[in-house]
This record gives sequence, C-alpha cells and structure tokens, in this order.
Amino acid sequence: MDWVTCAYSAACTGVATRPSGLCLAHLSPEEVAETLARVAPGRLLDLRGTTLTGDLLSRVLEATGDRLGRARMERVRFTGDVRLSGVTFGGDVSLDDARFDRLASFFGARFEGNVSLAGARFARELSFHGVAVRGHVSLDRAVMSRDALFSQADFGHGLSCERARFDGYATFDGARLGDGGAFRGARFGRTLSFRKVSGNAGFEAAHFAADAYLSATGRLSLARARADATLDVTVTRCGVDLRGVEVAGATAVKLTDSSADLEGAVLRGPAVVSGRGRSGVSSLRQVQAADLTLHGLDLSACRFAGIVHPAGVRVKDCAFALTPRGVQVSLRWPVLRWFARRSVLADERGARGAGGAGGAGGEQASGEQGLSPEALAALYAGLRPSDRATAADFAFAAMEMRRRAGHHWWLPVSWLLFGYGPRLGRTAGWLTALATVALVAVVWASAGHASAVHP
Repeated sequence: MDWVTCAYSAACTGVATRPSGLCLAHLSPEEVAETLARVAPGRLLDLRGTTLTGDLLSRVLEATGDRLGRARMERVRFTGDVRLSGVTFGGDVSLDDARFDRLASFFGARFEGNVSLAGARFARELSFHGVAVRGHVSLDRAVMSRDALFSQADFGHGLSCERARFDGYATFDGARLGDGGAFRGARFGRTLSFRKVSGNAGFEAAHFAADAYLSATGRLSLARARADATLDVTVTRCGVDLRGVEVAGATAVKLTDSSADLEGAVLRGPAVVSGRGRSGVSSLRQVQAADLTLHGLDLSACRFAGIVHPAGVRVKDCAFALTPRGVQVSLRWPVLRWFARRSVLADERGARGAGGAGGAGGEQASGEQGLSPEALAALYAGLRPSDRATAADFAFAAMEMRRRAGHHWWLPVSWLLFGYGPRLGRTAGWLTALATVALVAVVWASAGHASAVHP
C-alpha cells in the first residue's frame, strides 16, 4: 500500500486523516462531522482502504452534494448497500480491489472520466444499467458473485473485463462499447445475454459455462473460446472470428452482410451457419463438426482442407466459385480440352490461381499446395449440396481428382468419352463426330464409285 494507514490498529488499512492519524471509519462522530465539513463538491476524495458502512457512505455523498471530483477508493470495503443514483463523478474513479458486501448499484450515476474496478469483488448484485461513462471502464480480474447488469450502458472509451468472473446471470443488452470491449479470458458461470451491442468485442479464450447469446454490430471475436452449452451468435455488417472455438452444445451463427472464420472450430453439437445479404465464410479448415449446416452463404473463398467430417456438412443455397468455360490446347495429353462451367471449391483453385495455366475450367491437378488429389476427392465426395446442379458438379470433381491421382485406368477414358457420366454431352459430341466421319466416308466412297462407273 502506498499510503499512510490508520493508527487505530495494524489490521486497519484505511488512509489516515489529519491531524488524528485515524481513518474516517475510526473517527469519533464529532471528528467525522468536522472532517466531512472540509470536503468540497468536485474536489478529490481519498478513502483508500477504508471500511464504509451504508450510513457513512450516505454522509460522504451528502457532504459532496452528490458531485465528486477525482475519487481514490482502492481497497475500500462497502459493508452496506451502495446506491449511487444521481451521483456525478467529475474525475477519474479508482475502486481497484474494492469489496462490495451487499448490493452495488451504479444505476443513474455519471462518470466524466475513467473508472477502474480492477480486482473488485461483488458479493451480491452489480448494476451498471444505463450508466454513462465518458472515459474507459476496467473490470479486469473482477469477481461478480451474483447477477451483473450492464444493459443500456454507454462506455465512451470502451470496457475491459479481461479475466473477469461472472458467476451469475450477465446482461449487456443494448450497451454501447465505444472503443470496444475486451473479455479475454473471462468466465461466465450462467447465461450471458450480449444482444444488440454496438462496438467491437473480443471474447478470446473466454469460457461460457452456460448458454451464451451474442449479437453485435461491431467486429466480434471468440477465438479459442469454450462454450459448455448453447452458443448463439448474430452479427450485422461486420466480421466474426470463431477460430478454434469449442462448443459442446448447439451452435447457431447468423450473419447479415457479414463474414465468419471457423478455422479449427470444434462443434460437438448440431451447428448451423446461415447468411443473409452478402454473407460468407472464409475458412472451415480443420473444423470438427459431425452435424454442420451451411445455408445462404458465399463459399467462393472458403477453404475446407482438413475438415474432419465432410460427410456431416450439409450445404443449402450456397454460392461457390465458378470455373470458366471454353477450349484449351495443351502440350500434354489430351492435347485438346474443352471445359464446361461448374462449381469449384477454393481448395482446388488455390494452387495455380483461378483460371491459371492448366487450371482453367477447374481441372487443376492437386488444388491447394499441400492438399493431395485424394483429399480433394474426399472433400468433393463427402460434401452434400442440396441443389442438384452443385451436387453433380461435386460428383464430377470427385472423379476428376481421382483421375488426377492415377486411380483406375478407365477414368481417363470415362472422362474423355462422357465426362464420368454427368457430361453426357461429350458422348453426343463423339457420336456426332463419328457419324460425320462415317457420312463423309460414305459420300467420298460413293463419289469415287460413281466416277469409276461413268469415266
């Protein structure tokens, strides 16, 4: 402690007042009145380490006219209810390592500066509902044993709750995070409601022990977070980082004109990722999900490499990249190639670039660097698009990758003659060509025979 403590006893940590050398809690009633008479509204208030009963706190607020300036209250212990409705703090407020034995309600309070509650402990309910803070608020390492209410609060320069512990129900509905919210390493013991929150928020490595509902209009990050129950995420016109997230229950990710990255996610329950407007997924690499539904998404740039259960992925009304169509002349067999447009995974296009040499039409040899034709074939065969056209394109691509891998001698013949089955137009083309050659031969032979008969 960096202050002179109360002379009443070695156990008292309250800051000493002059000239008695005692803290406010150990002054006589007359000395308390004399000390508070010297307190001016808007001036510095120093109560570090002091134990404040409900009555003593009320007398302090009355002496300041509910208008405090800078407040230093580190390690303060509040033994009664703390109700600060209508109180204005004109300067920075420090309540680091403070202890609140009963209700802590900041409802209706206004803070013109920064507020620090780092390491604070709340034994009962905490309410920051509707609080306006012009500066930054820190609840790093704070412990909230009961319900914590932050709905409709306005944090002008952001909120930090890194490694904080929310043992009760926590709500941030309608809060405005200003410069953003940081919840890295935080733990939520009961339901978290984080709906319609404006501003960026980061829940990296957070732990949700119960259901979590998150809805934000700023960038949202849950990288390496762990959810033991339901995880419901809704974002609008921003990005959401779900890399390495681990969810034991159901997962629902709803995107509106937004993008999501799920690389390395472990989704043990049923999972649905849906999109509206211009929404997409950038990566599903290394995802472990036995039951994953993708709906209404742009997957033209999405990588699927290393996905553990491709057969568990259902694709509905999603857009993939399209290969160009046309004819190509090559120095390797076959010399003349023709390509029909089809849907293609970004993993196949990655190696040589979209439409690159030898890759026009999506006929690349191996796809993304390090991803074998066998792996690409397994991806195409495992994924289950709902529309027939995309399903047929994926079936064709699966056979194409097996041919590139050298499986079965008849695959090149099958590709050349009828495109493994889905490209029956090739068969018609060959038959037409053969019929044309036969017709020309017959006409030629007939003309030669006629010349021989009538010289």
